[in-house]
Amino acid sequence: MDSVKQQKMDMDAVEQARENEFLTLSLPPLAEDDPFFAEKKRLLNARELKFKFLVPLHSSAEEVLQIADQMVQTARISCMNEKELYFAGDDDIGPFSPRNEIQSLNLILAIVSSSISNVKDKAVEVLQLLRDSTIAMVKSVGDSNIHKMTATKFGTDSEELLLKWGKDNGVRTKLKIAYFEEAGRGAVASEDMSIGDIALEIPVSLIISEDLVYNSDMFDVLKNLDAITSDTMLLLWSMRERFNPNSKFKIYFDTLPENFNTGLSFGVDSLTLLEGTLLLEELLQSKEHVRKQFDALFPALCDNYPVIFQQELYSWDKFLWACELWYSNSMKVVFADGKLRTCLVPVAGFLNHSLCPHILHYGRVDPASKSLKFPVSRPCEAGDQCYLSYGSFPASHLIMFYGFLPKGDNPYDVIPLDFDAPDAEDGGNQLPTGENVSATHLVRGTWLSKVDEAHAYGLPPKLLAHLRALLKADCAGLPPRTPEDGVDKDVERNVLEMILSIFEPMLEGICDSDNLESIMFSCRNNSSWDVKLSLDYKDLQRRIISSIITSCNCGLQMSEDM
Repeated sequence: MDSVKQQKMDMDAVEQARENEFLTLSLPPLAEDDPFFAEKKRLLNARELKFKFLVPLHSSAEEVLQIADQMVQTARISCMNEKELYFAGDDDIGPFSPRNEIQSLNLILAIVSSSISNVKDKAVEVLQLLRDSTIAMVKSVGDSNIHKMTATKFGTDSEELLLKWGKDNGVRTKLKIAYFEEAGRGAVASEDMSIGDIALEIPVSLIISEDLVYNSDMFDVLKNLDAITSDTMLLLWSMRERFNPNSKFKIYFDTLPENFNTGLSFGVDSLTLLEGTLLLEELLQSKEHVRKQFDALFPALCDNYPVIFQQELYSWDKFLWACELWYSNSMKVVFADGKLRTCLVPVAGFLNHSLCPHILHYGRVDPASKSLKFPVSRPCEAGDQCYLSYGSFPASHLIMFYGFLPKGDNPYDVIPLDFDAPDAEDGGNQLPTGENVSATHLVRGTWLSKVDEAHAYGLPPKLLAHLRALLKADCAGLPPRTPEDGVDKDVERNVLEMILSIFEPMLEGICDSDNLESIMFSCRNNSSWDVKLSLDYKDLQRRIISSIITSCNCGLQMSEDM
């Protein structure tokens, strides 16, 4: 018995000594309900990354920073979204996007900061080094993605009244409203803010949600309509509330613009310019959807319930205005009861979007304070515009729903491609086991690729792997022309030619039009916002497609020179 006890004491002593020599830091493991769990797990295993890190307390600063780099690589994969995962090659360690980088570094910073209070002596020094290096990396991300805008003036009386109304009703903010020539209104830091500071806090009582409809006389009518959603109810409620002189939210509605200038308001010239682009089809479908939605509701509601639905408040123009309000200003918020609701959040609507935002997480009501908080994930100095992330959206979505193109290279500007495998019943060859017989793949500007491998061409590895498998199935039984690097030249050539066959006509469709010269001449003398956006979007699409074509042609030339 004594020997067993002594053995246990010895083991405890060894463990204690180990704890005195090492600091253990653990990142949160992947959630098994993560829809991308399997792919993230595969990448982590391929790179031999883990979530638990032993940091020697007596190691050099260089050794500590090497471990920090491993933590960053793990956090990047953990925080990846669907598009970032798609474009990441097995050997690509990142960064994958400014959004991903800021979120990853904040994850590490939270773990390190929470550990400092629980350790002492040498461990504190190690954690402080990790903390300082992580903060420096966050600042570096911001510094390398700066697109400065100069404020032309600060908030007018209506914005100042809104801020005063908000503060009188529990809003706390370190922001003020300013006007920018390039972006209209935006929010500017009124004081220096560090990581974790709350830029804005909105009490639940000021959030416009479906509960307001449920407590109104309008709900007695709307609840009996077939297939009407809470979002549509809110839209109809806001159309009336906008002109209600006794509304609790009158000051908020008074600060809203007369026109939102989203894709739904594009005119004929701007739509004509978009000929040959995917955005044109999306815009036309959205316009048609909104029109059908209006026609399904009016004039029936006004005719049947004229007291509640006054005809002068429910015209087509006012309905379109309300649609653009909710498209461009609404936020998805999880309330204390766990329910996700579409909401309007006064004051928060002034925050503009950026590919490198200050505020990443803001969609959950804090049950303790009963408020919606907007913490900054990277520092924001007094006088700088404070940016929010609207989401990881391509240019087409941002134009459609918000009416702008972001500054800088957008890693989410993608073009989807659908492929079907040959039908075996028609004499085609099936793909090898494990390959998708039908798949949606993506491409984006090849200048964004960081895959430094032969036969990568700046194109997504998953797309190339799918096409190679598809074409190898087509070439089954034929002797391959395989050089020393083990690549089948015929398959590679066919892959590149297939991609060219898709994108060369696409580029011609964008660049060529029977009346393109007359349209462009008209546009040179047209300064309307929608025409400018169409031109900018078309230039972006031309740039993306041209980069793909150039990369494929370079790949073909390399293949011939082999």
